[in-house]
Amino acid sequence: MKSKKLNRYAVLAAVLFFIGTLFPYAYAAADNSLKQLRTFVDVLEFVKENYVENTDTDKLITGAIKGVVGELDDFSQYLDPKDYKNLKNDTRGDFGGVGMRLQMVDGFVTVMSPMPGTPAFKAGVMPGDRVLFVDDQDIDGMPLDEAVDLMRGEAGSKVKITISRKNDKGEYKTQKDFVLKRERIVPEVVYYRMLNDQVGYLYMVDFSGHSTEEVKKALAALQKQGMKSLVLDLRFNPGGLLTGAVDIAKLFLQPDEMIVYTKGRKPEYYQEFKTSSKPAYPDLPMAVLVNQGSASASEIVSGALQDNERAFVVGQRTFGKASVQQVLPLSGGAGLRLTIAKYYTPSGRLIQRDYRDKTKADEGGILPDVEIPVPAEDEVKIFMQYNDIVYTPGKETPEMKFTAKDPVLDKAVEILTGKVSLEDAKAQSKKEAEERKAKKDAKKAKSDDKSASSSKDVKKDEKPAAKEAPKAEK
Repeated sequence: MKSKKLNRYAVLAAVLFFIGTLFPYAYAAADNSLKQLRTFVDVLEFVKENYVENTDTDKLITGAIKGVVGELDDFSQYLDPKDYKNLKNDTRGDFGGVGMRLQMVDGFVTVMSPMPGTPAFKAGVMPGDRVLFVDDQDIDGMPLDEAVDLMRGEAGSKVKITISRKNDKGEYKTQKDFVLKRERIVPEVVYYRMLNDQVGYLYMVDFSGHSTEEVKKALAALQKQGMKSLVLDLRFNPGGLLTGAVDIAKLFLQPDEMIVYTKGRKPEYYQEFKTSSKPAYPDLPMAVLVNQGSASASEIVSGALQDNERAFVVGQRTFGKASVQQVLPLSGGAGLRLTIAKYYTPSGRLIQRDYRDKTKADEGGILPDVEIPVPAEDEVKIFMQYNDIVYTPGKETPEMKFTAKDPVLDKAVEILTGKVSLEDAKAQSKKEAEERKAKKDAKKAKSDDKSASSSKDVKKDEKPAAKEAPKAEK
């Protein structure tokens, strides 16, 4: 009996140690959490003594830690020693894979965009697809990094991926498996060309280590071709390095202007990112294009240019991913990636969207000055035609033929060239947004009325049966 008590206290001490390692503030709240900790120890002991098979205490505690961190958000993660070592040795700019930029959305590993020219792109993987299985292994509930590691491998090897795709009714349907041959992935990040009326067009695929230099070269080339205004296209750009976002914003903003700032619970997590020198392009009229696939660094740049009134934004509300993670080493070679702060635009708008709270679907992200909803199937056509041209390894740039209608780009050019004033475009956008909301509310009200009516009919049908029952007994 004494031995059992000692074992119980040892387990409790171990739990306190692990929780204290993960969250230093847990000790201060130990009194309030003592009941929950005792319950946890009771469950652990009961499982160890009564579960149908032998259990590994270390694995059980590790699973509990992962559960604690997983309750926080989609980006915090407990890293076991192997994962933590891989993270430290990770070189994401050049690797063997299939070429998909991924993000965790609603608990699913979701394709933000397939990289142009890669196996995933050529096979027809689309933005918004959900990855369900990798080589028949169910990745439901798996951390994003672990799922990504399953898809990576030696160049030339093959991997089978099962996805689901949203149909016209908004339902996800499982598609035919993709069998992809891994390649050495070196993403192209910038594409540019001149449009009519001396409008320069620059499309950024992502914000990687060499994005800033490529953008500078593209802008210099466009300037030589007579560029008088610029469209910066960040659609389907999932972001990347914070330094890349800050450096791109510095090309256009005046000295001492705020780009973005971070704020967390602790004062030391407050950090400002401002411009310090004169910009290379201080007066170039600009439009920024965004959509639901624009995330992270894309949102920082578009939010900074919008808030500082340096550019107007056209398209759809962005993804809403802008949180700061810190990686902390833990005992035994493990690690913890914890969200410690969130990004805010210069005017104080929170970029991060709470995807776990469905009532906040219209919050977070960057809302364009001129909002233009585009059906998913049309956006895919636009995305495919642009990227077919962007990425042609070992070949000359093909003839530029754009057949898919692009209302977002067209509207930006109209405003830049003065065919439509920005004020008029904003007013029209606001009017259309109100009309869409009214239709949505009316549709919801109609659906609610129908449900209520159906419920009343059921109750009416039930009443006669209830009255007749006593008569039958007489």
